[in-house]
Amino acid sequence: MSKMKPRTLSGFMELLPARQVQFDRMVEILRQSYSLYGFTPLDTPLIEASEVLLAKGGGETEKQIYRFTKGDTDLSLRFDLTVPLAKYVALNYGQLTFPFRRFQIGKVYRGERAQRGRFREFYQADIDVIGDGSLDLSNEAEVPAIIYKTFTALGLNRFRICVNNRKLLTGFYAMLNLAEQSGAIMRTVDKLAKIGPEKVKALLVEDCGVPEQDAEEILRFTGIGGSPAQVIAALEAYRGRNEIFDLGLDELQMVVGYLGAFGVPESHFAVDLTIARGLDYYTGTVYETIMLDHPEIGSICSGGRYDNLAEYYTDKKLPGVGISIGLTRLFFVLEDQNYLNEDLITAPADVLILPMTEDLSPSISFATTLREAGIRTQLHGEQKKFKQKLSYASKLSIPYAVFLGEDEVKSGQVTVKDLDTGEQITQTPEEAVRRIQEGLARRRIGTPIREPGSDTQN
Repeated sequence: MSKMKPRTLSGFMELLPARQVQFDRMVEILRQSYSLYGFTPLDTPLIEASEVLLAKGGGETEKQIYRFTKGDTDLSLRFDLTVPLAKYVALNYGQLTFPFRRFQIGKVYRGERAQRGRFREFYQADIDVIGDGSLDLSNEAEVPAIIYKTFTALGLNRFRICVNNRKLLTGFYAMLNLAEQSGAIMRTVDKLAKIGPEKVKALLVEDCGVPEQDAEEILRFTGIGGSPAQVIAALEAYRGRNEIFDLGLDELQMVVGYLGAFGVPESHFAVDLTIARGLDYYTGTVYETIMLDHPEIGSICSGGRYDNLAEYYTDKKLPGVGISIGLTRLFFVLEDQNYLNEDLITAPADVLILPMTEDLSPSISFATTLREAGIRTQLHGEQKKFKQKLSYASKLSIPYAVFLGEDEVKSGQVTVKDLDTGEQITQTPEEAVRRIQEGLARRRIGTPIREPGSDTQN
């Protein structure tokens, strides 16, 4: 019988065991970080009725969605976590307590062309705060604090959270009598980092129909830089010319003012007037997070404020603010740039017990003792040579091996070998448990990410 060659579809990530452990450790830290801020976990189905997922209409979404029929039912795989959240909140409105704070880490699917660093199946890690009728601005200031906490907990230090307010942009373009072109202008300005101001100016004039003088004013405005306080001071010069602009400036001042109290150092955030995010979706504060040493990668965490999450499912006004991390893409980038901490324990067990007697009872008993002490333990009962068993432990990077031969059984002791240092000690089971626990505690110091060039263990 001919054999089929095994293969994985392009755009789908499969990891070897050690890398999977590192990925799962990142997910665990995200869960812990989100939980610190009072977010509740949520899981929604991978498959939804197509009419539910496509409530906003077709367009690009319908082109990318994985859609199929089962019997008479039209079904689709979720393409993000926001639309299912909207459905969930509308469906369960009467049973939820608002503001509703949820985090969700799960797979989403997009049938786009797969390419390097771009996936068809990928994990997103989202948080959202949903209000009932209104949502206090303090939530928009708290989001950067969550971004900061999350990435520093992962071990990433050289990043910057860029903040803007969509009302500022809307009001500014209205001042120039360019409200109708504002969407096209924002899309063009978003290309500044990639193509530079001269090409952006040309596109504004030629493609967006912006007068050259206004194009120059747009570049001056979006180019305002400096510390957050300096940017806000410069924006004050525009105050009084448009109500929406003034409201956006007030909101931006308040958000920036709260960041210090939320624990975000000024070294890690900036006001960036080029950021607009989803043109029809976000209505207030918007965020993008960049790696300072790899700005070419683009944003690794984005989001913002929106006015009505579930407008396609309910008449109730449900404003919110949220962010999303494309976790699969981020992991790929970190691996590609050598940011993953290779010193972390990725072994499936902390201890490998090697029985050296025909009766396995003493080895089984000590394995139970170790597990009761919270030590991950594997019992190697295969009939193989001793060197092969040690090679097995080495290939899996298991830190400790325990030998139980006739001498150990008679004396009521065990022999523990540190497979990193080669040190081998025969001691009582109680002493062995303490020694292993202490050694594991030292080895577990560290984070999944370690920035290249860093001299210290995170």
